[in-house]
Amino acid sequence: MAKQEPMTQEPTSTQEHDEVNAGPPARPARGAAGWFRGLSRGRKLALTWSASVLAVVVALLAIGATSGGAPKHAPPPRAQAFTLSRLGHPGQHISLAQYAGHPLILNFFASWCEPCQRETPLIAQFYRSHQRSVIVVGIDVNDTNSAGLAFARKMGVSYPVAADPSPMTMALSYGVAALPQTFFLNAQHRIVKRVIRAVTITDLRRGVAIMTKQSPRS
Repeated sequence: MAKQEPMTQEPTSTQEHDEVNAGPPARPARGAAGWFRGLSRGRKLALTWSASVLAVVVALLAIGATSGGAPKHAPPPRAQAFTLSRLGHPGQHISLAQYAGHPLILNFFASWCEPCQRETPLIAQFYRSHQRSVIVVGIDVNDTNSAGLAFARKMGVSYPVAADPSPMTMALSYGVAALPQTFFLNAQHRIVKRVIRAVTITDLRRGVAIMTKQSPRS
């Protein structure tokens, strides 16, 4: 798995009036029919085609204006269900279903991921500060149990961590091809925010604010 380094993350128009110069007398204006008859065949065809296109555009605009107003936005995608072994707790499992009705943060990391070494302590501290109001689940990807467990302990992780070893079924189902990545899920477990780099404290606060918003069930 490739490592994901932190992302560093009108001119005015002037219209002037030309001076009117004296010139030859203007020809009297012809009627519309006479003017059309005086055009070449090519120009007549071009005008007829342009008028047809204009009529179609006007008709489509009229249909759009009477079809219920602005289009509705599609809801955020649903998070993929999962059940994985809990890191450091043989025989125990972590599943998305056990958090039904609760918003949560999913953080994909690994002990070999360099940006994760800077990110994980921040998430661990954030979780300790919001332990009663925020759920965090770590997903240790493509790692050995011993390395993942040692890393989690060293970084002060106290939230539950699931193991997703090779072939990384869960990471791939979430489209995670580089680490770290963090997903914010609302109470209906729809993905309302995704960060594809090491999160910052601002990311965490904004993500929590979004995922905890009251939203209708769907």
